[in-house]
Amino acid sequence: MSHADFVHLRVHSAYSLSQGAIRVADIAALAGEMRMPAVAITDSGNLFGALEFSQYCAKGGIQPIIGCQIGLPARNDKPGAPAEPVVLLAQNETGLANLQILSSSGFQTSDPADPFVSLDVLCERAEGLMLLSGGTRGPLFQMLAEGQRDEAERWLSRLHEAYGDRLIVELHRHGLAVEKAVEPGVLGLADRFGLPLVATNECFFPKPDMYEAHDALICIAQGRTMAEKDRFRVTPEHWFKPPEMMRALFADLPEACDNTLEIARRCAIKVETCKPLLPVCPKVREGATEDETLRAMAREGLERRFAAMQADDATQERYRERLAFELDIIAKMGFPGYFMIVADFIQWAKAHDIPVGPGRGSGAGSLAAWALTITDIDPLPFNLLFERFLNPERVSMPDFDIDFCQDRRDEVIAYVRREYGADRVAQIITFGKLQARAAVRDVGRVLGLPYGMVNRVAELIPNNPAKPVTLKDAIAGEPKLQEMRDGDEAMRRLMEIAQQLEGLYRHASTHAAGVVIGDRPLV
Repeated sequence: MSHADFVHLRVHSAYSLSQGAIRVADIAALAGEMRMPAVAITDSGNLFGALEFSQYCAKGGIQPIIGCQIGLPARNDKPGAPAEPVVLLAQNETGLANLQILSSSGFQTSDPADPFVSLDVLCERAEGLMLLSGGTRGPLFQMLAEGQRDEAERWLSRLHEAYGDRLIVELHRHGLAVEKAVEPGVLGLADRFGLPLVATNECFFPKPDMYEAHDALICIAQGRTMAEKDRFRVTPEHWFKPPEMMRALFADLPEACDNTLEIARRCAIKVETCKPLLPVCPKVREGATEDETLRAMAREGLERRFAAMQADDATQERYRERLAFELDIIAKMGFPGYFMIVADFIQWAKAHDIPVGPGRGSGAGSLAAWALTITDIDPLPFNLLFERFLNPERVSMPDFDIDFCQDRRDEVIAYVRREYGADRVAQIITFGKLQARAAVRDVGRVLGLPYGMVNRVAELIPNNPAKPVTLKDAIAGEPKLQEMRDGDEAMRRLMEIAQQLEGLYRHASTHAAGVVIGDRPLV
């Protein structure tokens, strides 16, 4: 079976937080249904979904194109003026690395709510990247819409110098009058610079019937209601259109659709998993390896434990044999550095009177951990098994469950940053989802429904944080919800939209516990 003759290169997944309403798995599924040989992910400012997207595409036999919508600073000085986006697509490993740098730079140096990078930085990191000019909301289009043709020419010239034949002029046809008015100017500049054209549809939702739900999602993010006129919205055309529809839309410019396939052929990189990249502990002793240092530290620590417990010779011999056994397995599996790093920051915390838990989970079965004061539980009297924690037959990263005093845990993280480098240590991200109750309340608010009415629906949804109940299941199991839905059009609309938005990401925040220590800058 032949593949489709168009590829979507401008797709916002749910990781375009509170903007995109297409789940990552659904992007690959939609591309597969439409026989597209490839598809791109181009979330706003971030690469949160890149790995997940690559994996779903690989399962579906579709070529993933890793991209990102990167903002450039607004050209006017109006407070709150949004960044003007371009799209970058990674061609190879160098391009992916530059894309990661640009995305991180946007969050670190500008407003994380609307990240952007300077034109200079965009040009400095051009290698391995293709640049699409940004379509209707992009700088080129906006300059021409404002009658600033000379500025538009200078902008294109600068990018052409940096990106060469990897600069593509992007065309949108979402049915907006301004698009039709400005397109001739865009085509004229593309011709003047000899730049190829590409047809894209900025996809925010998967099917036409989700337009209203997506509009509600935007209102939730903005704190507005759907009845308000003066707010940002997209058109009903911003969906994942079939190839034949895109071909018909650009029937007068077939090369703009052909170029989607040509761009796909030039992008050959996906995000893949790798084995843990363990950093080197700075406490490795001079002239010794990590393994030698760990063995010395563990033996010294065990002797201090002996002094405290007043162990006899036979007991000491039994403990030394167990420690030697554990250290051999730790060395064989390549984890001396892991034990040293964990021991280092726990010992520092204890030395600075920061309360640390005695140890939980399988880590309490390690005598080496006890000797290093990672845990304060002697595993031998309780017959705790080291193999439950580390087993050569089932190789996986060791995992100590460590509790720090919540009032002073930031001091421990600050110490780790000082020891390993601020650019190599970071807390991980967590994504807030729209769960059933929250979805109902948020949708009710943007629809302008009375609070009491909406609250009655929300209160009938079981609240079980450990195993959240979906709105669909709640309705199926609660006759009162069914009665409300069937007897009131406003209630039916509320529940329908809430079900469409349930599970989408609403915001990102810092995870309470997860900290990454890298062996290189985390970008």
